[in-house]
Amino acid sequence: MTLDGVNRRDTALAALVAALWGFNFVVIDWGMGTVPPLLFAAIRFTVVAVPACFLVPRPPVPFRTVAAVGAFMSLGQFGLLYLSMHLGMPPGLSALVLQAQVPFTIVIAAAVLRERPTRTQVAGVGIGVGGLVVVALGTGGQVRPVALVLCLLAGLSWGIGNVVSRAAKAPGGLALTVWSATVVPLPMLGLSLLIDGPVAVGRGLENLGWHGVLSTAYTAGLCSLVGYAVFNRLLSRHPSGKVVPWVLLAPVVALASAWALLGEAPGTAALAGAALLVAGVLIAQGVIRFPRAGASSSPSGRQHELTRALATERGRGAPSRHGLAGGGGGGGALSVLGPRDTGGQVRPDVRPFGGGHREHGAVAELALLARRVRGRPAAQYALELGAEAGDCLP
Repeated sequence: MTLDGVNRRDTALAALVAALWGFNFVVIDWGMGTVPPLLFAAIRFTVVAVPACFLVPRPPVPFRTVAAVGAFMSLGQFGLLYLSMHLGMPPGLSALVLQAQVPFTIVIAAAVLRERPTRTQVAGVGIGVGGLVVVALGTGGQVRPVALVLCLLAGLSWGIGNVVSRAAKAPGGLALTVWSATVVPLPMLGLSLLIDGPVAVGRGLENLGWHGVLSTAYTAGLCSLVGYAVFNRLLSRHPSGKVVPWVLLAPVVALASAWALLGEAPGTAALAGAALLVAGVLIAQGVIRFPRAGASSSPSGRQHELTRALATERGRGAPSRHGLAGGGGGGGALSVLGPRDTGGQVRPDVRPFGGGHREHGAVAELALLARRVRGRPAAQYALELGAEAGDCLP
């Protein structure tokens, strides 16, 4: 089973990553305490990189690519995010605003990687962005503008890192996660010494406490090593537009966690924005579908669409009332006849002329063509035609 071209396993993994990252905001706020934010981030990525870099082989991509992923996805994103939260950005709201990375990623991927999003993905992301706007307008001046801007810049840095990771297509997300983390600790520590001063850094290390240790264990172990390893793996296997929108679910988890554990009750704007974010994800991933304008709803009408599409694709025949002539493999041509009755189900009668194709192979060819022409999963379209899903497997 697939969901907009992503199998059930990868879909579940994407949802799991969103849940881990959503709870992450509460854990950061709980553990940071009086520790300077950049120092806290440096500690996190030191735990991610050491000793894992001695145990995990370096990914088979140029180190400049690994360094770019670390600079944008880790150093830039979390340095800016931790500063934003240190300046008063609440955990739930931070999670929502950081999801500006979704439109940033899709726009940058379209420009750099030529990964054009579908209309459905654009609509879903647009609704999600609308949710972010609702949340931002509902803050009512309760958040300092500099904290809000820093959180948006963190989302931009994350979006750039996503595109770099997608372009690298490094096999195995764990190796890229571990080795990209090696470029983070020293610059982050240097910035902390420069901004906070050596005295504050020393005091922060003394006052880290068990809250900070547990928080670092969660953020480094589950969120970075597990979460980003899975996320980078998914980006290497699927287009950005099919993976990144799932992260829009993280703010929902963050809002619920902050409400339950920190007493940070979300306002009306936050709840409305979260609802729009969820709707945007469901639309972008094809769970919620809207009927296409002018699309035929009858089996015979859809059969005619497939017939015409096959003729255009092959360029060897034209759709007619009785069938298609074409030079298919196995020395036979393909005939699409009228619907036939098979035990109460009406399905297109697809038969080969001259042998060479079995019936289910012809249906599979039509269904796979429909996937290319209309961007929909083959098994789903075959079901819509009235054929059983099993008939689409050669």
